[in-house]
Amino acid sequence: QVQLVESGGGTVQAGGSLRLSCAASGHTARNYPLGWFRQAPGKEREFVTAVSVNGGSTFYTDSVKGRFTISRDNAKSTVWLQMNSLTPEDTAVYYCAADPEGDYTRARSWTYWGQGTQVTVSS
Repeated sequence: QVQLVESGGGTVQAGGSLRLSCAASGHTARNYPLGWFRQAPGKEREFVTAVSVNGGSTFYTDSVKGRFTISRDNAKSTVWLQMNSLTPEDTAVYYCAADPEGDYTRARSWTYWGQGTQVTVSS
């Protein structure tokens, strides 16, 4: 069993930055790929980014490439999402996820989820 707890959300002006954190507990957390999804009001949960177990491989949806960076520290059982050059379109609840099976870009492929943290970008 893996528990995920996100933090770091908030309100920021367009062009600003935020850094989200996700603390993973459970002795097997460091053995799983980790990812971030987001869900805006009235929309489906969408893939944002993912990182491999050793952190050597990262994947991003096109809309955040060059602006967002995912990283992880297995010793701290933590994954971060650095978000720069934020726009109002980035406004959503951001969720941390672990242990994908199959297509990692699909929310239904992930086994464990955090409770989410709200990110609001004002224009």
